[in-house]
Amino acid sequence: MTTLDHPARDGAARGPVRIPFPVVDEVSRHCLQEEEPETVHIEVHLPGRLDPERLREAFTEALHRHPRILMREAPAHWYSRRYEWELTKEPEVEVVSFPPPGPHALRDARTRSLTQAPPLSLSPPIRLEVVADAGPAVGSEASDAVGVTGEPRGTAGRPAPARPEREGTVLFLTINHTALDGPACLRILATAAELYGGEDNAPTAPPVRAATPDLPLAGPETPSTWAPPARVAPGTPEPSPGNGLLVTELPVPRRPRSAPYTVNDQLMVTTALMLAHWNREHGARPRPFRITMPVDDRPRDTRMPIGNGTRLVDVAFLPEEVDQRRTPTAVLLRRTADRTRALKSLTRPQLGHGASLLTAPVVPVSWRAALTRGLRRAAAPWTSTTLLSNIGRIPYSLDFGQEAGRAHAVWFSAPARMPRGLTVTTASTAGRLHLALRWSRALLGHGDGAHLRDLFEHYLHATEEDTP
Repeated sequence: MTTLDHPARDGAARGPVRIPFPVVDEVSRHCLQEEEPETVHIEVHLPGRLDPERLREAFTEALHRHPRILMREAPAHWYSRRYEWELTKEPEVEVVSFPPPGPHALRDARTRSLTQAPPLSLSPPIRLEVVADAGPAVGSEASDAVGVTGEPRGTAGRPAPARPEREGTVLFLTINHTALDGPACLRILATAAELYGGEDNAPTAPPVRAATPDLPLAGPETPSTWAPPARVAPGTPEPSPGNGLLVTELPVPRRPRSAPYTVNDQLMVTTALMLAHWNREHGARPRPFRITMPVDDRPRDTRMPIGNGTRLVDVAFLPEEVDQRRTPTAVLLRRTADRTRALKSLTRPQLGHGASLLTAPVVPVSWRAALTRGLRRAAAPWTSTTLLSNIGRIPYSLDFGQEAGRAHAVWFSAPARMPRGLTVTTASTAGRLHLALRWSRALLGHGDGAHLRDLFEHYLHATEEDTP
């Protein structure tokens, strides 16, 4: 049984069901660091208020509807060949909490989501905080602890839509990424919303894309995977460890209906141009960029497997391609579309064949842990430049009924440990693009994050203007 299988419920007489850690979980478990927890943060904004007891009951029932999430790390001996997940019948901790409202409640909840990973030793490795009267969805609020800010922004003179002066409720999901990923936990939240409000939260069908000629655009060969890629140039590091976070709201980029590229390709090009601009400003030597992109092929309905279900691919860019004086943005968009389409069509293990070999249970898992950590340090120069995780259009309405309403903003953020030190996560809800920049404070400071946000907005607009 893999991490993506739902367990049988008839094993009570034989004791708890155990599932060996799959490759993604094991590699993450080997490399945990207290100073930069492996958390995924999900932030859902609702216009109305929620009843605490009804929500607690609905979320607990949603966990039972998806029993694969009710798991903890089983105790192991030094000679054990694998880590194992042990499935439990009930949550072992109170998963849902309601911190007191206040002027800094939103900031403090974001801080906890970045600094406090749910322990793997207690089932389930997920927490839900419910912040009422949280203030504006995005505003000028900043956190000394994690560097959090945000503001609704327009693009190219388009005004940002008016926002309510105060939010009704903000839901913060914090996930231990060793066990689970964001899309799986969003599926559970959608189930909880349906149980709470009685509204249909079935996933919407993906958009139908106009057929375009599948003709490759002649261009330079992509850089070799043996060449160390560019690193994000250091900005103004901060003395305390951990991650910083900035969230903002932008218009979803326009594109012609017949364009041979997707919004995901526009976001990929935007990220590459943003980092190329940043590195030029900081005097970094031009090198190829490699941007890691998660690919998720799971269904979004109740059959969605729960766990870490994405596979990672790297999209490469030559230095001259991310120089707009030498390569028009329209050309880069088409090349990027060719590359992402080819990478998505490949069949490969989630972390590649090397990771599968490294996690083969032929020696004790404690020995493999030491080897994995050593190889991770040695391979740091070949780690991709950054990670762009585009969740895309949120497929669920996340409708909690008449009083609470449906979500009008959803942010995700992925861990941003060194040597990457920066992750870009995007999702779209209610016709708006919700961008989260998350960085290692050993690499960047809060002002650096704000500058990168401005560069992202600028180059996102460039992908709209330069059409083939």
